[in-house]
Amino acid sequence: MASPVWQFYQVSEKDSKFAICKVCSKEIPRGGSQPKKFNTTNLIRHLKVRHAEEYDEFSKLASTKAERERFRLAAQAPLTQLPVTETLQQQQPYSKTSKKPKEISAKIMEFICLDHQPLSIVEDEGFKRLMSYLDPRYILPGRKYFTDVCLPQLYQEVYTHIDNLMRDNIKSFSFTSDIWSSNVCPMSMLSLNAQFVDENFELHKVVLHSQDFSGSHTVEALAATFIDMFQTWGIPKEKVHVILRVNAKNMEKAMRDADLPSLPCMAHTLQLAVSEGVLSQRSFSDVIASGRRIVSHFKHSQLAYSRLQSIQKQLGQPIKRLQQDVPTRWNSTLYMLQSLLEQRRALSAYGADYDLPAMFTDSQWTLVENMISLLAPFEELTQQISLSTASAADVIPSIRALTRLLEKTAETDQDAKTSKATLLEAVQKRFRDIESERLYTIATVLDPRYKDRYFPDALKPQIRELLSDVLAAGPEQQNGEGSLAASDSEPPEKVPRAGSLHAMYAELLDEDGEHGGDDSCSSASSQMNLYLSEPVIPRNGQPLVFWQYNKGRFPALAQAARTYLCAPCTNVDSKQLFITGGNVVDDKRNKLSAKNVEMLIFIKKNMPLMLKK
Repeated sequence: MASPVWQFYQVSEKDSKFAICKVCSKEIPRGGSQPKKFNTTNLIRHLKVRHAEEYDEFSKLASTKAERERFRLAAQAPLTQLPVTETLQQQQPYSKTSKKPKEISAKIMEFICLDHQPLSIVEDEGFKRLMSYLDPRYILPGRKYFTDVCLPQLYQEVYTHIDNLMRDNIKSFSFTSDIWSSNVCPMSMLSLNAQFVDENFELHKVVLHSQDFSGSHTVEALAATFIDMFQTWGIPKEKVHVILRVNAKNMEKAMRDADLPSLPCMAHTLQLAVSEGVLSQRSFSDVIASGRRIVSHFKHSQLAYSRLQSIQKQLGQPIKRLQQDVPTRWNSTLYMLQSLLEQRRALSAYGADYDLPAMFTDSQWTLVENMISLLAPFEELTQQISLSTASAADVIPSIRALTRLLEKTAETDQDAKTSKATLLEAVQKRFRDIESERLYTIATVLDPRYKDRYFPDALKPQIRELLSDVLAAGPEQQNGEGSLAASDSEPPEKVPRAGSLHAMYAELLDEDGEHGGDDSCSSASSQMNLYLSEPVIPRNGQPLVFWQYNKGRFPALAQAARTYLCAPCTNVDSKQLFITGGNVVDDKRNKLSAKNVEMLIFIKKNMPLMLKK
């Protein structure tokens, strides 16, 4: 009866003394020089050592008593039954010319970069044991090898990929920038993130720099550093569409001195408007201060939290912790107030039995409700503009919808009319010049969700003239075959809730009226007229998808859209980049050089673009 082991082997045609493994094609001796001395011991042993899954399958097939006995003896057979050369080879490290150890080291370097692992992990005993078990022939190099050899090699590989991606017929770039300081070491870094739209109307986001920026953050130092960063990548100023920055005066002046177009971050401007309009008022600031003391009481006392948790259970409320706010982020203050209001009954019950450092009065609870109602639209808008798909086209429509909402009178305004008016005034002050900003205006018109519908009628002739100038200055028009409009395939838009920020967009569109037109265009002027005459696509539609489908109908407009719709409206990407920076420069890696930190961040943020290919 043939052994089931032959399901995994075949006799060598060159020499019957050997069997060929069907899994790895390796020649295995059959245990003798004469056919009568052939056995399956070596074959079984090879499966056990090299192919665990096939070995398990074989063990299930070995049903006869004799086969089971042979299987037992083979499993216990010493490794010396393998050919001496193979045994010695398994015990020897890889040669210096072998590619395998270099490939393994490269994968370890990827693991360190992608998963925020410290470079010192290669010197940890547990990691050494793991690598020795996975491949005994691989000698794990020390930390210095990974720092001085593997890290620069991987950085150069990713750098080349990003450089090639940016040189692929890209006409213009938009950027975000910010400054970050580490909490665990004296290190400051200046970021530069790039966005661009390729010929297929796909938006790309890459990290170019997160470089050391020690010393005083003067206007001169900032301007010189930005010029150096663009020169490093060979990006001429003519291709710099805009840089989104914080509202700091030194950053704003540095951009002007470097002759670089820039705009403030919309999210930061909203933060300033909320701080001026609401958070700076005495009544609100007192409530916020009391709320922080309440949250801090439970945050720093496990006993107090346990008592609150018991009360929450007795009241049938979900077990939740109170949220601590961050003074520099107004929406975190909103979250704190929401968590306090949600636990109002539990906090009142707690205050009846135990001491609290502060407690809201009935009028203050009403004020908390008013604050939440006032700030909810700002939170909704902040979430919208912080999306990865948000662009400069969202600024004008969003602010018009927000001001329209603040101008409306609601039932909940009885105790907050003054605050609402102050908040409206702060918004109007901070965003008073947006319609005169060329980038915002052109981006809005080229977004098929908005077009010119969110501008006053008196401004529309000027806007068309401005767009005509942009098209006249653009690349040569190219005729292409027409295709289906993207609006035909967009999902239906949800009906907005009355009185919400979303509803204000619909209200503004309704006031503008319906548009329609024929389907013929040739010149840039006729393209513009036809495009503006057609209805907008739903707000949940995708502008770049629209232009991908309609670049044949509106070639001049489509090329302009590649430039203007690549501009973000916030520098959120740069802020998120420094979350990565905080993960790289932590307590275990607080002695990393700034150069190595930049390489680690660069690889972490950009390597996923390579892995998608």
